[in-house]
Amino acid sequence: MGNASSMLTQYDIEEVQEHCHYFFSQQEIVALYNRFCQLDRSAKGFISSDEFLSIPEFSLNPLSQRLLKMVDGLNFKVFVAFLSAFSPLATVPQKIELIFKVYDVDGKGRVTFKDLMEVLGDLTGSFMSEEQREIVLSQVLKEAGYSRDSPLLLEDFMKVLCKPGMTMEVEVPVD
Repeated sequence: MGNASSMLTQYDIEEVQEHCHYFFSQQEIVALYNRFCQLDRSAKGFISSDEFLSIPEFSLNPLSQRLLKMVDGLNFKVFVAFLSAFSPLATVPQKIELIFKVYDVDGKGRVTFKDLMEVLGDLTGSFMSEEQREIVLSQVLKEAGYSRDSPLLLEDFMKVLCKPGMTMEVEVPVD
């Protein structure tokens, strides 16, 4: 599995399945590997930022620059593990952990009001003024029992976002 152009063995597939908590079938792992190899244009065994940006759905995402920091240089096994958070089989806490990492701008394990403002700004663009974003975020935090001055740890973030019925799914085409 070191060279992206090599074929996956049954052992490789099973190893990747185990690494991603069996959120993908063997057929989906093979489909993901084929896509990974298409993205890894220079067959170096990992996907660069530029290669990730060649995915239209990724490049059009308002959070693509934040996601790039998380995915730049991923090998196939880690690539599939990253995608596993989008699986219908992933738990809500696993999905929220990924969202937390996106919001944790500096990677220090906490999300500040400033971090929330930056992400909301990325998501809303010019549709909301900074003042409107501040009002909305202050209200959400207040309703959850936090203030603007309270940095959120992962546990806090889970408490704020862990709502029944929340989903974050992606389907893997297996043509």
